[in-house]
Amino acid sequence: MTEERLHTSVLVSPAGEKRAQRRARRAAATKLTAAARAEQVAVAHASRAAARAARRSTRYLPASGEPGPAALRTTGRLRLPHHQDTSATWAGAYPFLAEGGLGADGVFIGQDHNSGTAFVYDPWVLYQRGLITAPNMVIAGIVGAGKSALAKSLYTRSIAFGRRVYVPGDPKGEHTAVARAVGGVAIELGHGSANRLNPLDEGPRQANLDDQQWHAQVAARRRNLVGALTETVLERRLTPLEHTAIDIALTDAVRSADVPVLPMVVDRLLQPDDAALADDGRLAGHALRRLVAGDLAGMFDGPSTVRFDPALPMVSIDLSAVAENTTVVSLLMTCASAWMESALMDPGGGKRWVVYDEAWRLMAHPALLRRMDAQWRLARYFGIANVLVFHKLSDLDNVGDQGSANRALASSLLANAETRVIYRQETDQLGPTAATLGLTRTERQLLPDLGKGQALWRIRDRSFLVTHQMVPTELELFGTDARLV
Repeated sequence: MTEERLHTSVLVSPAGEKRAQRRARRAAATKLTAAARAEQVAVAHASRAAARAARRSTRYLPASGEPGPAALRTTGRLRLPHHQDTSATWAGAYPFLAEGGLGADGVFIGQDHNSGTAFVYDPWVLYQRGLITAPNMVIAGIVGAGKSALAKSLYTRSIAFGRRVYVPGDPKGEHTAVARAVGGVAIELGHGSANRLNPLDEGPRQANLDDQQWHAQVAARRRNLVGALTETVLERRLTPLEHTAIDIALTDAVRSADVPVLPMVVDRLLQPDDAALADDGRLAGHALRRLVAGDLAGMFDGPSTVRFDPALPMVSIDLSAVAENTTVVSLLMTCASAWMESALMDPGGGKRWVVYDEAWRLMAHPALLRRMDAQWRLARYFGIANVLVFHKLSDLDNVGDQGSANRALASSLLANAETRVIYRQETDQLGPTAATLGLTRTERQLLPDLGKGQALWRIRDRSFLVTHQMVPTELELFGTDARLV
């Protein structure tokens, strides 16, 4: 009885039943784990077998390379050295990228071949943005390449932005029609012309000068002008005695007339009140007499018949009637430059272009070269942009002797122009041009193959290949080959 009761209590004990359930769950979990591990092992074996099969089916080159004469083997492992450089140098590794250009603020010129976009230019905008430090520019190229057309497009399109244009000497009369078309004036000088310019005119007065400063400025400008004209004719620098004689004659002429003119100065040099000065100023007087009674008579020997109006959009001095004589052109340009100089020296006169066309004629005369150099150096102060147009850069080598002051002045004109526009050059000019401008080999190779209207623009240390584009009206107005066509 006791054993039966004991056996029954064991079978129905709750604690025993829970233990049995736990053992059953553990056994089931063990079976699942074993099945999962078996499946993983099978998958791993299958993957390894597939990899072995893939390796067996792939043919690899031996470590030492294929045998034979064309094996391209090396004696050792290929090791590339570490190299570090600037982004400017690494830009050469991306030949199909073009730079962003000069922006959209400025005068439209044409198409930039590198980027395919429009190319615009304005020296005052670039100066304000710090891209250049001098607003002057040089345009060079063979005859018929498009130099004059570019200069005309540049300054006529700038007039719409409030710029003004001065051409102190136009030996071929190319700018006369342009000046009249834009509402300006072209003053024709030469034998038979009724126009006269008095280079001793006071000119427009600057608003910020008092009487003493104004008279001192006018006196200095007149003295420099008479001295420059005399040096040009004499083809040498003035002596101290000649400087004194000219100064005394000019002072006496200004004191004795409300409107002094050159004949008064010549008379006082050749027949001074002080007999001691007769020999001192005799050569200077005869040199200036050429403008009064010589081959230049009738142009600068009386009061001005035209008035210089700095408010006009363009003023040009047409010297085509005397273009055959380089010395005469230089004298006329010196007088015309002095006549315009009062307006150029006015810092409040706005932004102005000053165009020197056929510059090879002008740089041979030291006096005029010095005046040009002074204007180029003060371009930022006066707010002007000088444009020098000539055929080839080797023209600078014809100015004075090697190492002379005149050669240095001519070179400084190029050095003070950070915008250089180079049209097609002959092959014999490639070396001097590349050396003068520091062109790369690629830029040098471009020059002899440039078409008409195509030019290499060097703006400081950046270069652009640009095709100048014009509308039909400009083509008709700017063309210089009308007689040939």
